[in-house]
Amino acid sequence: MTLATHGLDGCPAARTVLLSSVSDAGFRFHTDARSAKAAELAADDRVALVLAFPDRAQQLVVQGRAVREDADESRAAFGRRSAYLRHLAWVNDVDHARLPDIERRRAWAAAVAETPDGPLDPPTTWVGYEVVPHRYVFWEGDPDAASHRTVVVRDGDGWAVDHQPG
Repeated sequence: MTLATHGLDGCPAARTVLLSSVSDAGFRFHTDARSAKAAELAADDRVALVLAFPDRAQQLVVQGRAVREDADESRAAFGRRSAYLRHLAWVNDVDHARLPDIERRRAWAAAVAETPDGPLDPPTTWVGYEVVPHRYVFWEGDPDAASHRTVVVRDGDGWAVDHQPG
């Protein structure tokens, strides 16, 4: 999914992140606490998510607030990640990124050789966020008709639904 935040420089910032899970409460993703997105969320927790399904001509836009999950939830999410993604959480930092390609490959190979099944515990910089929605926009394209948007907005304890052109 695409995560859009308010950049520290005042400009919008967007990047693709892995959707970790979805629940009745919201949408979860994980990152390094030292990342630009973590700094942006600390300054302003309002976000937008875009989940695109081009093969079905559908898109979901979610607007809400990113709430940091507790350490136990983050630890459990780390354990559900693939070995590759667990290695990535440990190895892929600024120092690693600045290495020449051959040295990055050697460091990666050494990390994988040390723990082939991936590290069991997350690094201390591993954090998770849950985006708690207050607005959804469902878009559907149709090759035989006009596209259509269904807008669903939190209204007190419920949701208000509106239909708009695509």
